[in-house]
Amino acid sequence: MKTYTSAVEIDHLRKTYRTLVAVDDVSVSVAEGEIFGILGPNGAGKTTAIECAIGLREPDAGTVRLLGLDPRADQAEIHQIVGVQLQASAFPAKLRVGEILDMYRSFYRHPADVSELTGALGLAGQRGEFYRSLSGGQQQRLSVVLALIGRPRLAVLDEMTTGLDPQARRDAWGLIERVLDRGVTIVLVTHFMEEAERLCDRVALIDKGRVVALDAPDRLAAGARDG
Repeated sequence: MKTYTSAVEIDHLRKTYRTLVAVDDVSVSVAEGEIFGILGPNGAGKTTAIECAIGLREPDAGTVRLLGLDPRADQAEIHQIVGVQLQASAFPAKLRVGEILDMYRSFYRHPADVSELTGALGLAGQRGEFYRSLSGGQQQRLSVVLALIGRPRLAVLDEMTTGLDPQARRDAWGLIERVLDRGVTIVLVTHFMEEAERLCDRVALIDKGRVVALDAPDRLAAGARDG
């Protein structure tokens, strides 16, 4: 029986580095089945907030629950139901793409169809290539595939289309829309308003570590134009 009210609940999150306040009293709630955007310029605190939310960093204050679970205390359970694509990730240079995919599939009880994911993101022909031979855009696509390979109930995607060409970006958007149709909740970190308008139900605009606006993306965009 579910004991949570939202897929993601972040309450008064704060993270500092000496005199730098990277995340300043951030509170957001994401409904199940929603695609929720976190939008803001580089250095706004988006990635730090997400890393705290998924348990990679320990916040100085505040609480986080992902599908009712504590991301630090319930790591084993979180691993099976939450998929994460980080802004920066890397693998050993001499691992082949197929080996990475097979390794990640083995982590999950009911993995997704790898052929479908790699085909949707234009990586079907790269399974035999070494990781070091992939372009930056191909490495980014692989990280998105790996975030979705476990059929997560919640996917956290941090700047998933950075470095992709326009067609690859549209392909990634199409994949996310298909994943959303399966009932997956998605938290999407981006600095592209076009991406937020295309995909997101609601968007939190973060600047200098604080949520300065939260609304539907079209209303945020209209407000920015009017302002």
